Amino acid sequence: MVYKKFRIQVVLRILLIVITLLLIFSFYRNPAYRISTLILGILFVAQVIFLIRYTEQTNRKLALFFSSIRNADFMGSFVEEGKGKSFDELNREFNEVIDAFRKTKTEKEENFNYLLTVIQHVSIGVLVYTRNGKVDVYNNAVKSLLQVKHLRNIKQLASLSEELSKTLLEAKAGEKKLVKIFVGNELLQLSIHSTEFLMHGEKYLLVSLQDIHPELEQKEVESWQMLIRVLTHEIMNSITPISSLASTVQDILKEFKKDKTQLSEEEAEDLENITSAISTIERRSRGLLNFVELYRNLTRIPKPHFRYFPVADLFQRTLELMEPKFEKLDIQVTTKIFPGDLKLLADPDLVDQVLINLMLNAIDAVEKSETRQISLTASVNLNNRTLIEVTDTGIGISQDAMDKIFMPFFTSKKTGSGIGLSLSRQIMQMHKGSLSVRSAPGKGASFILVF
Repeated sequence: MVYKKFRIQVVLRILLIVITLLLIFSFYRNPAYRISTLILGILFVAQVIFLIRYTEQTNRKLALFFSSIRNADFMGSFVEEGKGKSFDELNREFNEVIDAFRKTKTEKEENFNYLLTVIQHVSIGVLVYTRNGKVDVYNNAVKSLLQVKHLRNIKQLASLSEELSKTLLEAKAGEKKLVKIFVGNELLQLSIHSTEFLMHGEKYLLVSLQDIHPELEQKEVESWQMLIRVLTHEIMNSITPISSLASTVQDILKEFKKDKTQLSEEEAEDLENITSAISTIERRSRGLLNFVELYRNLTRIPKPHFRYFPVADLFQRTLELMEPKFEKLDIQVTTKIFPGDLKLLADPDLVDQVLINLMLNAIDAVEKSETRQISLTASVNLNNRTLIEVTDTGIGISQDAMDKIFMPFFTSKKTGSGIGLSLSRQIMQMHKGSLSVRSAPGKGASFILVF
């Protein structure tokens, strides 16, 4: 065992080298031992080389150790027993350092996987990218929201929306923006919140994307409903007694005429004027009450009774109702349903009302157009939601009107009441869906129902 110790082996190797060297000097003087001298010389060189390699194994271990650290390869270990206490201690220290690095690396990988799992789980879209647009991390919510399978650079989103791509590339730390885009005929209003951080000497942007369209639409509907309730309540409270008093005064005047058989011409004329004025007040009061009652319908939509029914039946009921108008105005109507047996979970009566409102608007839009065509399309989008689209070849909608058409009381028609589209949007809200529009002046309009 003693000969296995590093120090003893070094001493023995040195002694062997010295002995060999002495033999070389003693044989070198005798010409008869030239070959032996040559062999001893070669043996001397080999012993020196082996001694150097043997003593340099510590350097090799150090080189291997630093190489493992540089390449983050912590799978190996340093085990070499029987070379002395100093080597055992050195190997033990090497292994402890390697274990510490391995533990740190494992913890980092676990933390990264944990954060990645959290990011993938959240329903809000999360994007991490460099200032030049190179995407580093994105979660499943981004894929679902923007309907993309692979995203390597923010510039790829330009095919979906130039505005969205530009907004993301120009985003600033702490900035919040709202971008409106269409994805597969579905309107999204994206709330974008960005944060900037530095990593590996390069600036990164962490951006959250959230579709707040349903919430905005719901709040808008609730605000209008509250306003309408207040207005109709106050108007009804004011107009009802006026109408009642006007009716009472008319009754009094009638009784007065019966009792007063003899009236002068001037009295008769004054009485007639008073009767006419009271009659006008009563008539206008009743007209205002009817007007208010009409708009109170916006807050009296019945609760939907959901059931499954074929979309084909929905289209057929609407087309049968509108058939006389189509024939009168020579309007061509086409229907497409993908798949053909597509069914809808909704209240058929309320959805009928929505589709009728949209068809009436489409008829008005194409009435003055050279090409009178309306198409009804039903399909399922990538999010497994049912879409119904009503498209016309009419005059289109101006940008100014686009922001107002869903407001109660707003109408661009001479005979419109201004509650059709607002009522339709509220019905879609009650179905946990949405109603949106895409249009441009002179290029027709498309109203999209998403269930």
